[in-house]
This record gives sequence, C-alpha cells and structure tokens, in this order.
Amino acid sequence: MTKLKLGPLEDDKPVKLTIELPAAVFRDLKSYAEILRRSGGATTPIEPAKLIAPMIERFMATDHAFTKARRSAAQSNPGAAERSG
Repeated sequence: MTKLKLGPLEDDKPVKLTIELPAAVFRDLKSYAEILRRSGGATTPIEPAKLIAPMIERFMATDHAFTKARRSAAQSNPGAAERSG
C-alpha cells in the first residue's frame, strides 16, 4: 500500500480562491488524486482541486521555520493568534 502524506479529506466550509497552476502541477495533482482514491478504496473520483488545501495545510504544519515564526509572533503579540483563526 502506498503511504501518502494526505489522508482522507475533511468536509469543511471553504473560502473560494482562484489560482493558476502550471500544467505539470495540475497533471501531478490529477495523478495524486487517482492514487489517493485507489489507496483509500474510494469508488468515486477525487477532484484535484480538493487536494490543494490539505496539501498546503500539511506543508505549513510541517514547516518548522513557519511554526517557530508563528509561535514567536504570537508571543510578542498575545491575542493575534485568536484573531487570525
């Protein structure tokens, strides 16, 4: 079984953004979605666009410099973290 960084996708109220991706990145998203579908046993296709938010979330969660800077900013401005999310 393939060990992907993303697991099952959560259903959450989205904020709509419009972005442009290089064609190669979109092809990779389509491939990732298909592999995720097969490895998770899903029978319905996964839309590649649904992968973008969890991938960005995972990237930020594992970016130690971002985590450290965010923690530092929250300590220097207590209440900012509560207001931002």
